[in-house]
Amino acid sequence: QVQLVESGGGLVQAGGSLRLSCAGSGSTSSIYAMGWYRQAPGKQRELVAVISNGGSTNYADFVKGRFTISRDSSKNTVYLQMNSLKPEDTAVYYCNAAAWVIAIKRDYWGQGTQVTVSS
Repeated sequence: QVQLVESGGGLVQAGGSLRLSCAGSGSTSSIYAMGWYRQAPGKQRELVAVISNGGSTNYADFVKGRFTISRDSSKNTVYLQMNSLKPEDTAVYYCNAAAWVIAIKRDYWGQGTQVTVSS
């Protein structure tokens, strides 16, 4: 009922910047929060940042001061501005949407976009 498509990943040098986008479609009115997660090879998926419909944000400690999550509700899109990138930021970044569907909380995921930061 909710489809998410990420874009904006790529290859950058350490200290560079990228802006990720996640476009939602389907029953987007059911979404109450969206976030970005990342997963590096051999590592567990981890939360990067989340934003609620009310605009409240929360960030993982390792990205505070470097990444900014934002949204454009008119376009059903959430963004992640990543600055001062480090090699350890290399991962597949996934967009997540938490939604109410028939009174049940459900999570939806995009296909992921690769971010590679060279040293």
